[in-house]
Amino acid sequence: MPTVLRVIVGASGSPASLRALRYAQHLARDYDATLVPVLAWLPPGGDLADRRTPDEELRRLWAQDAHQQLQGTLTLAWGTPPADLPVRPVVRRGQPGPVLAGAACRPGDLLVVGAGRQGALARMAGGRVSRYCLAYAQSPVLVLPVPRSPTKHLMARWHGRSGAAPSPPIRSRPASTEQPPS
Repeated sequence: MPTVLRVIVGASGSPASLRALRYAQHLARDYDATLVPVLAWLPPGGDLADRRTPDEELRRLWAQDAHQQLQGTLTLAWGTPPADLPVRPVVRRGQPGPVLAGAACRPGDLLVVGAGRQGALARMAGGRVSRYCLAYAQSPVLVLPVPRSPTKHLMARWHGRSGAAPSPPIRSRPASTEQPPS
């Protein structure tokens, strides 16, 4: 069994990231590893707006807000932080894909991310973070699919179908040697 020293997990607050946080907690416990929830943030209006009108006080407030958002996400996922695990939350400014791939940079790292939303339109428009991490992270990546919602399951039964299809298998891949674009 490979040695996992840190379990890095995306913590945006989305339903997929909450599921990834819960799963990462179990993995970290199983491997006796450090759990590293990571939140990537950008200023409102993006970096271009920040460059046009730089303001240190606003940057400090945005970073403080990102820290509060991460704490709120961890509370939603776990209630209280796991007492039996070392948890090292990280807040970094930047796009989520590069921030997560960059955080999982050491030997013994495992990156866990949620797959995003369900539905054909959502799959076409979303999933960029998990795809980026699968393509460019130097550590192994585990992508957790979104479970089928109970409402869709009930609607499928109501329309006479035999039931909901099982969730797709968890996708993972070994570490990549390919470098991200500059």
